[in-house]
Amino acid sequence: MGGGKGGSDFDPKGKSEAEVRRFCQSFMTELFRYIHPSTDVPAGDIGVGGREIGYMYGTYKRLTNRHGEGVVTGKSLLFGGSPFRPEATGFGLVYITKLAVEKQLNKSMEGMRCAVSGSGNVAQFACKKLMDLGATVLTMSDSNGVLFFDDGMTKEDFNKIMDCKNVQRGRLSELDGKVSGEYMDGQTPWTIRAPMDIALPCATQNEVGEEGAKTLLENGIVVLAEGANLPTTLEGQEVIRSKPEIIYLPAKAANAGGVGVSGLEMSQNAQHLTWEAEEVDQKLQKMMKDIYTMMNENKGEAGTLEDGANL
Repeated sequence: MGGGKGGSDFDPKGKSEAEVRRFCQSFMTELFRYIHPSTDVPAGDIGVGGREIGYMYGTYKRLTNRHGEGVVTGKSLLFGGSPFRPEATGFGLVYITKLAVEKQLNKSMEGMRCAVSGSGNVAQFACKKLMDLGATVLTMSDSNGVLFFDDGMTKEDFNKIMDCKNVQRGRLSELDGKVSGEYMDGQTPWTIRAPMDIALPCATQNEVGEEGAKTLLENGIVVLAEGANLPTTLEGQEVIRSKPEIIYLPAKAANAGGVGVSGLEMSQNAQHLTWEAEEVDQKLQKMMKDIYTMMNENKGEAGTLEDGANL
């Protein structure tokens, strides 16, 4: 659990619900032989959310005649999922960012101008928690372009994006003129030149390159917190490290909330229980606090939080 990556070359864009379902069923028809709560436990990622997990888990149950096993995580609450699993990665990212801002900068998240990339599960819930904390969310993006909210995303904007992505399965370009922000075709949050405090790349691997990192420095960021897996290239990392005063929270620490709550989902499956959402949220907050504490304690006197995470 949480140790590797796998997937397929099936592109769900433009596919019908039936085509996605048939692919997921076929994929699990081959995969089910190799997964088990004690062997390998897949979970969702880019292009794989609750819908796809549901199709695959349903196929697993049909093929094995087993129910209630923690053999995949991110399941619906209707068949063994955990409260707060969809929110876990994005919320956990913001929890650890909040701790770093408070402890390292002696500041509050309120009013912080935050650039978020992506518009999938991680980005959605990172934006939600940022707004809950009073931060100003400047961007969300997909592979075609970015929505830029210079005055901050509103809750109405957020709800429209959630509907576009989770119900309509559409592109952000379809919201141009329907939200308070400006849609910029072909752009990313890391090509926009505007004042920023915190960058949270939540889209995909290698999205923040050398030029993007330089733009972030020019925009005045004080924190880079990674929600996606390895979103900053080696060259981008070197640019960020050239300014040791910038707080860099690498993905292996900052986005650990997702796999952590996957573990909690397996625990609930093993006990045949479903915990209350508040209990899972408290455990997630403690998990991220413990990770931050370990990073801080292991960084040494002259080290950074990244150094602490590496140790």
